[in-house]
Amino acid sequence: MSTPDALSETDLVRRHADLVRRIAHHLAARLPSSVDVDDLIQAGVIGLIEAARHYSGDRGASFETYAGIRIRGAMLDELRQTDWAPRSVHRRVREAAEAMRAIEQASGRDARESEVAERMGISVDEVREILHDAARCQVLSLNAAGEDGDETFDSPDPAGGPLDALQQREFREALAEAIDELPERERLVMSMYYDDELNLREIGAVLDVSESRVCQIHGQALVRLRARLKGWKQMRAAA
Repeated sequence: MSTPDALSETDLVRRHADLVRRIAHHLAARLPSSVDVDDLIQAGVIGLIEAARHYSGDRGASFETYAGIRIRGAMLDELRQTDWAPRSVHRRVREAAEAMRAIEQASGRDARESEVAERMGISVDEVREILHDAARCQVLSLNAAGEDGDETFDSPDPAGGPLDALQQREFREALAEAIDELPERERLVMSMYYDDELNLREIGAVLDVSESRVCQIHGQALVRLRARLKGWKQMRAAA
């Protein structure tokens, strides 16, 4: 059987075309209906071509793993160039994460919606709207560089060498720990959404709450993770 290194770029692209479609539909299922899956596929194909051109099998990662990262990255780049999530959304999510992080550092416990609202000088309903927006743009909130110089929570490229592999493992460990420390309901929603791949309506049926409420809980979990992972990055940089 031919190895990825032995295959031509054309062969690699042809053999992994289905990977592009799988990733595109997986992302599209978690985005507003205004996002065109065909645009994601087109961007993903470009990422697959770039992966085929630059892949080196001697770095440890399989081609499919490497290509998946490049494909997803190309799709996220495409999303960032569209107006589906305005800069104001990213800014509000970032401000909520900063407020939540400050509250939790001062109190040593999970921040409440009312406390975040008070610190931001807005109503609880406005905080819930921000959490809803955070859930809608979750593909950017943890996996890509944010707007206006915001931090990135991307795990390093697994084909980038020993240091990147170490950083990737450290990131995954920090993310897993942060998820484990979420409030119970937020942790449950994250598990059903990402591990069990249930949609918001299905999760709502399990929890006996509305789909909108599930979206808010999901968004709150993402904002909380964003806040805690930023603290982890700062401690890591200072070490």
